[in-house]
Amino acid sequence: MLILGLILLLIGIFASIPILTTIGIILLVVGAVLYVLGATGRAVGGRKVWY
Repeated sequence: MLILGLILLLIGIFASIPILTTIGIILLVVGAVLYVLGATGRAVGGRKVWY
């Protein structure tokens, strides 16, 4: 999710498409939260490990 968010953010910035920039930022934030929760060992959505 982090990588997809970063890709969409960069495409949105370089192509001047504001909706892609917004979606990219949202995906980056959600991906970062899930990454931090997973790294601390907290179960997210009933799973400890996301593949």
